[in-house]
Amino acid sequence: MRTEIEALFDTKPEAYSEEHFRLFQRFKTALNEGTIRAAEPDDAAPTGWRVNGWVKKGILLGFRMGSVVDMSLDPARQPWLDKATYPVRKVTVADGVRIVPGGSSIRDGCYIGRGVTCMPPMYINAGAWVGEGTMVDSHALVGSCAQIGRHCHISAAAQIGGVLEPVGAMPVVIEDEVLVGGNCGVYEGTVVKRRAVLGTGVILNRSTPVFDLVRGVIHKASEEQPLVIPPEAVVVPGSRAVTSGPGKEWGISVAAAVIVKYRDERTDTRIQLEDVLR
Repeated sequence: MRTEIEALFDTKPEAYSEEHFRLFQRFKTALNEGTIRAAEPDDAAPTGWRVNGWVKKGILLGFRMGSVVDMSLDPARQPWLDKATYPVRKVTVADGVRIVPGGSSIRDGCYIGRGVTCMPPMYINAGAWVGEGTMVDSHALVGSCAQIGRHCHISAAAQIGGVLEPVGAMPVVIEDEVLVGGNCGVYEGTVVKRRAVLGTGVILNRSTPVFDLVRGVIHKASEEQPLVIPPEAVVVPGSRAVTSGPGKEWGISVAAAVIVKYRDERTDTRIQLEDVLR
């Protein structure tokens, strides 16, 4: 399938045939089943993750192939118009997923593990991978190609960016057992390692330095690598003073993030998501 997807992406035909659409449907089925994904663990990689550029090409191919159609349940009161290749994902009771009534949407072409809870209204975009037992809370976004691990809590109004383009770029990765606090934003291929905790309002991207008060280092992205948050780090919003020019004269500070501790038993007790909620 990889060879066929890459050939169709690289050489656009005059018109897409039924065979092409069958290929894309097989591709989406594999995304839904989790047998292929936009990025996957790789112990040999510096970040512990490898990008699968051909999968991202396949997702982009779907947008190229699809025509805009009416998907409305009630065209007069609430019109929905989107690409025919990306309808709402089909989910049944047998999938073991909770989608609480209230306006959530999951786009076709993403993996949703058993035990995932979707609180309304939340949105999961095509190409995402959401591991077993994770909760995606109200008003949260899981962007296209974002990789969310098992038993995570993506809290209310958190924004997990995706990174679909360019095809070689690392999508945002949230590893297993991570807590992403309310109103957090994680963007531009940031990798949050296992059991980390992002406090309410933390913003992480390629421009954000993260000051580790415990280990005395500053975590930054580079041209080659994304920002990586260490395992079990507890991160809170912070600021750093501007040290030159008008900013210094005016007493201005700019946003930063601060690692204040690493997880311990007290942290685990405070952030535990009760099993009854799942």
